Amino acid sequence: MTPRRVISSANHTTAIRPPTRQKITEDEKLINVRRHTPDTFTQSDPWRVLRIMGEFVAGFDALADLGCAVTLFGSARVDKDDPMYQATVATARLLGEAGFSIITGGGPGIMEAGNRGAMEAGARSVGLNIELPFEQHLNPYTDTSLEFRYFFVRKMMFVKYACAFVIFPGGFGTLDELLEALVLIQTGKVSNFPVILFNSEYWSGLLEWLKATVQASGKIAPNDLDLMAVSDTPEEVRDIVVRSLQDDQWWAQREEGSRAQLERHLCPRT
Repeated sequence: MTPRRVISSANHTTAIRPPTRQKITEDEKLINVRRHTPDTFTQSDPWRVLRIMGEFVAGFDALADLGCAVTLFGSARVDKDDPMYQATVATARLLGEAGFSIITGGGPGIMEAGNRGAMEAGARSVGLNIELPFEQHLNPYTDTSLEFRYFFVRKMMFVKYACAFVIFPGGFGTLDELLEALVLIQTGKVSNFPVILFNSEYWSGLLEWLKATVQASGKIAPNDLDLMAVSDTPEEVRDIVVRSLQDDQWWAQREEGSRAQLERHLCPRT
């Protein structure tokens, strides 16, 4: 009979322990239950609420005079010679020339390109940076920059001062902002708010999955896909955003169909 191998608790824990991280962020201190202790609420969380409130106040104060802005999202893993970098610069420049301020996450890649295009147009260029376990430096093309400890405060600033989102190719962070915007629009938290996906080839797989799987199984309605537009040119992006402001009903009508379907499912009539 083969002897049974016994792994001690200490050895097993050591084997699965993650590598040491550089630092613990304020977001993690707030939401990671593994770090909570019985005195977390009584000693630290109430004080953390004041810090969160302070971030909201600082953001509102810094951006109060921003005017109508467009927020650009996309991958940080894009080099200056990437066609998407150049397309983002051109899009931000055209939007800036049309009178819009530009907001990005303040980092490298697509974010840097958006801020760069804004500066080339002489438009207000805003970077909203976030504390991460590793260092993320603010790109050099912002004239208004803010550092946030909490993702949800930063997210509020992205949407509060924007009249549209332009979503360039990106990863999890970009998808997070895209889907959150769609929920806000679908539930009526924001309205007349174009969400424009740039680069039809990149987004075609996601859109096909939403239609063939999510819509086909009844999890979303056909009208929900109307909450997004797809574009391949900076000029078309600018034109969509401008038209949505000049003609309130044009884009709002696309949103109403989605909201009506949601209401029908959430509030069935008897």
